Amino acid sequence: MDSVESRRNAITALINEKGEITFAQLKEAFPQVSDMTLRTDLKNLDENKRIVRIHGGARSVDVVVGTDDYLGKRSVRNVEAKKAIALKAKKMINPGTAVFLDSGSTTTMLAAELEDQPNLIVTSGVSCAVELAKLEKPQVVIPGGNLNRYSMSICGMQGIRELEKMNLDLAFVGVTSYDETTGFACNVYEEALLKQTVINKAVRVIALMDSSKVGKHSTFTFGTLAEVDAVISDGRLPASFLAACREHGVEVY
Repeated sequence: MDSVESRRNAITALINEKGEITFAQLKEAFPQVSDMTLRTDLKNLDENKRIVRIHGGARSVDVVVGTDDYLGKRSVRNVEAKKAIALKAKKMINPGTAVFLDSGSTTTMLAAELEDQPNLIVTSGVSCAVELAKLEKPQVVIPGGNLNRYSMSICGMQGIRELEKMNLDLAFVGVTSYDETTGFACNVYEEALLKQTVINKAVRVIALMDSSKVGKHSTFTFGTLAEVDAVISDGRLPASFLAACREHGVEVY
C-alpha cells in the first residue's frame, strides 16, 4: 500500500473514531503533512464517500444529517466523561418530581444510575426506557412518534403534541454540538423541535454535554445559553464557554 493510501486510511480511521474533527485537529494529528495535501486528502475521501467534508473540518459518514450518529458508536466514546456527567445529574433528581430524559448515550447512562424512587420520568430515548424498566417505583412515559433507528429515539409531531400538555420539573437535554454563533444544536429537525418543546415546558433545564461538543457545528439549533439553567459537563469546558455561562447566569457542574 503506498504512503498516500496509508495516510488517507489513517485520516479516515481518525475521523470515524472521533465522529467529527476540525481541520486544526487534523493538522495536529498529521504535523508532517502540508495543509494543501491534507485538503486534497479530504477532497478525495469525500468524493469517494469515505468521509463527509463540512465547514472547518470533516465528519464520519455515520454522522450525517438525519441520523445524529449511531447510538452504539456514541456509547463507547468519552465513556468516563459521560459517567461523570451522569453521576452529577443523578443528584439533582428528587423523589416525586416530573423529569424528562432526552435520548442519547449520556442520558442512557444517567437512566442506568437512577435510584429506584417515585418519579414521573418522560423519555424520548428507547435505550433510556430499557434502563428505566429495571426500576419498580418510577412511572415511565414514552411520547409517541417515529423511531430513529440510528439514535434509538422517538420523535415526531405526535410526541411533541403530548409534551406540550405536560408540565415538567426538570429536563435533561442532550447536546450534539454547541457553537457560540448557533447555540445548542443537533442534526435531526424533529428532534430539535422536541427539545425546543421540552425547554419551554420545564421549570429547570439542564444541558448534558462533554467538552468535545463545544465548537462543533450541527444543522438544527434548538436552544441558547439564555434558555438553559445549568450545564453538566466533564470539567474540561473551554474558558470562553465558561465565561459565556457566567454572563447568562448558567450554573456549570
